[in-house]
Amino acid sequence: MKRSLSGQVVLVTGAARGIGAHTARLAAARGAKLALVGLEPDRLRAVAEELDAVWFAADVTDQASMAAAVEGVLAAYGRIDAVVANAGVASRGTMATGDVEALVRTVEVNLVGVMRTAAACLPHLIASRGYLLIVASAASFAALPGMAPYCASKAGVEHFGNAVRLEVAHHGVAVGTAHPSWIDTDLVRDAKDDLPGFKDSLRRLPPPMGSTTSVERCAAAFVDALQRRRRKVFVPRSVLLMYWLRTLLNSRLAEKVVEAQARRSVPLMEEQVRTLGRGFGANTAPRLPGAAESASPGFIADRYHR
Repeated sequence: MKRSLSGQVVLVTGAARGIGAHTARLAAARGAKLALVGLEPDRLRAVAEELDAVWFAADVTDQASMAAAVEGVLAAYGRIDAVVANAGVASRGTMATGDVEALVRTVEVNLVGVMRTAAACLPHLIASRGYLLIVASAASFAALPGMAPYCASKAGVEHFGNAVRLEVAHHGVAVGTAHPSWIDTDLVRDAKDDLPGFKDSLRRLPPPMGSTTSVERCAAAFVDALQRRRRKVFVPRSVLLMYWLRTLLNSRLAEKVVEAQARRSVPLMEEQVRTLGRGFGANTAPRLPGAAESASPGFIADRYHR
């Protein structure tokens, strides 16, 4: 059943750009009241002003930071009806040669950040009998070399969502997991720009793993999920085939095919990452500016605006 978003309070993490910002725009266009959370205050402010929304500079890996943001949403709107746990990053490099802090930070943001977001929001979603949409990935069930922390975090996110769904169903709360493939965001564009070998490898992959979907199409699928409280979301829809074939994708036969390509692509990528000299894309904000202060509720309150 398709529900109206008119008057519904929707909190979106990772809302400063990309999928988060576009999802917020489409939800606002359908009458939702938006609360935007992210690490880039200037960009958040711009999106919030465009949508007449509230915004909070907060780090999803910091529980005090997230709790303060949620309290700000309640002060502004009095309730939370839906949450899109979208914040995510992707590090550069392999486990053998990459910046270990960037690799670990990827898991912290993508998996631990979702857990902290859920912990901060679920009591209020229970009160509203609301909906939690957790952004996982096609990487939840398809491993690629050079993406070990990302794949691990997204596989964890999927199963976290599956378990939380069972925990809160009796409260009338619905939980969905979204599984986009490559989406035309800064995160994916940065990876292509930083690592020419990655861009070349994508061309060799069969669809949907080798194709890129527009951010507008992804956001539309997410807003449809909010309205229908969907259990699973696949973007593009052909990712559903990967979901059903995940056993084959993780079989020894599939590994041998990928290994053959990895003999060339992995050393090339490792060399490109060494030359790059950083663990994240140019447009990734892995931490909030002034992160040492971010645990303070006052810090969040100072950065809350209508």
